[in-house]
Amino acid sequence: MSWPELTPTGRQFKLNGYTLGDQLSLPFAGMLQLSRTSTLSVDPRDPDNFQKDRDITLQQASIFMAGKFAEHAGAFSQWSYDGIAHHSSIDNVDIRYANRMGENDRELIYGLTLHNNPMVQDVYNTGPAWGFPFASSPVAVTPNAATAIESLGQQVAGLGVYGLWRNTLYGELSAYRTADGAFSVLRAGTDTASDAALRGYNPYWRLALQHEWKDGMHSAMVGAYGLTVDRYPDNTMQSGPVDRFADTGIDAQYQYLTDRHRVSLQLNYIRERQHWDGTPQSNPADTLHTFRAKATYYYQKKYGITLGYFSTAGDSDEILYNTGNPVTGSARGSPDTSGFVWELNYLPRRNIRFTLQYTAYNKFNGARTNYDGFGRNARDNNTLFLLAWLMF
Repeated sequence: MSWPELTPTGRQFKLNGYTLGDQLSLPFAGMLQLSRTSTLSVDPRDPDNFQKDRDITLQQASIFMAGKFAEHAGAFSQWSYDGIAHHSSIDNVDIRYANRMGENDRELIYGLTLHNNPMVQDVYNTGPAWGFPFASSPVAVTPNAATAIESLGQQVAGLGVYGLWRNTLYGELSAYRTADGAFSVLRAGTDTASDAALRGYNPYWRLALQHEWKDGMHSAMVGAYGLTVDRYPDNTMQSGPVDRFADTGIDAQYQYLTDRHRVSLQLNYIRERQHWDGTPQSNPADTLHTFRAKATYYYQKKYGITLGYFSTAGDSDEILYNTGNPVTGSARGSPDTSGFVWELNYLPRRNIRFTLQYTAYNKFNGARTNYDGFGRNARDNNTLFLLAWLMF
């Protein structure tokens, strides 16, 4: 395993509010990503989706600031330039106050967090914000369906309280609201015309049990979480009926860390219940299920291989999922999508990573063959993705 996966030390650093160490420090860092995507079949009827296919592109450039700005307060913040859209905006932000009480096996780490992406504050690599794949093609065709918890990044402000007791039991309660007014800095540079608008404060909860043994060589976690969101159908009219999304997830993680061998396993399942009180859909309510699992092995922190599996399934809804267009449509009005991701990584230096990633679809937008009603098959969206990732 490699960055951005957190080890036990990394989790402690984050839980303690990025404040470990005696000196106040807010160091800057940078990131560059260059990539090339090759889609198995480029459809001439939908050229907009394939304009950058087989081109070498500057995928992303970012500036980071992370560290300690007060005795018990620190932050992680990121500003990114999107090389495909040619636009820059704020990215992930997590500002914390943290402290501790008790000693040894009775210690409680507790704190407050202000952030702009559900689960970006989480210390595990299972959820949507920090889960695998850590980088993927920005120009590949993607499925239509996604849960609310993975669709609100850089649009909301999250305020929460958390605690880790005896390095075993982790809990968090947060509330999310639209990132406007005093919180508008948390979505600076984003397209406010398409950003989500939430009604009031929307609750999030998180529980996890973790265990470390053999001085952190082994660590494991099992957990659960949930988010309920009331979203206005039109963000320019923040009144009237709202659509409700109720997400409940379970996740687990295992890590084995030595200087020579590193293994990490993660899985995550989300069930989302959707109530369409504000938006006319084919059904008054729908259910969506997503499942993600991956296994990673690194040798000498230099050579890595990962196998991931993903699956999305849910109720058919013609209005919700069928765009009626080639490539992006679903002739069955279905969100069902599944497949595998294979990834090879090589790190010639600790801050440089080269990635070869292949995504293979078994099903896409509801079917294995002719999923869009225009003759396109799921495997036509298989992609080979090459990435050069530099941190400095």
